[in-house]
Amino acid sequence: MFQMGRREQLVILIILAALLFGGGYRYAVYKGNLASDQPTIVVAAEETEQSDVKPEEIVIHVSGEVAKPGVYHLLTGDRVIDAIEMAQPNAEADLDSLNLATPLADGQKISVPPKMELMAGDSAMPGGNTSQLIASTVNATGGKVNLNTADLFQLDTLPGIGPALAQRIIDYRQTNGGFKTIEDLKNVSGIGDKKYNDLKDMISIY
Repeated sequence: MFQMGRREQLVILIILAALLFGGGYRYAVYKGNLASDQPTIVVAAEETEQSDVKPEEIVIHVSGEVAKPGVYHLLTGDRVIDAIEMAQPNAEADLDSLNLATPLADGQKISVPPKMELMAGDSAMPGGNTSQLIASTVNATGGKVNLNTADLFQLDTLPGIGPALAQRIIDYRQTNGGFKTIEDLKNVSGIGDKKYNDLKDMISIY
């Protein structure tokens, strides 16, 4: 039988070791190429957190020139236009007098007024014009205008408050969720201490 010497055995061991090393290296390169071909998916932590946040439900009261006045359930982030569209505004509704882009607040009341030309047409009604009619109605219910529920025309009956300032009052209460005290009226642009003192006995928040 053929017997190899120590030198021949050493050469064969070196060759086998080289073959094993070469095979292992090629396998490692192959696996690395496979891994590099896989797409890397990165999920932003902030994006994941935002997807878990659900908007809260808010309750809004819509009245005035709408087909379906009442209480509606919406979500935080919705706007005045969303609530009015749910209540279906009438053709006579003066939507331009409202800030339709204002974010809604829970418990907010939106009063949709009629167009000015309709109010002007009512001046022929017995007993005087519309402003006088509204003023008499306010007087009959306690003599004070509620800053949180009065519409544009009721606010306009207050001395020194025109349509533009009345709209600012409505915009303020829609943006801030209503007046907490009557002194908050001074936060409305155009109403200083003097005008507030003239009005404080004629207004309420309840």
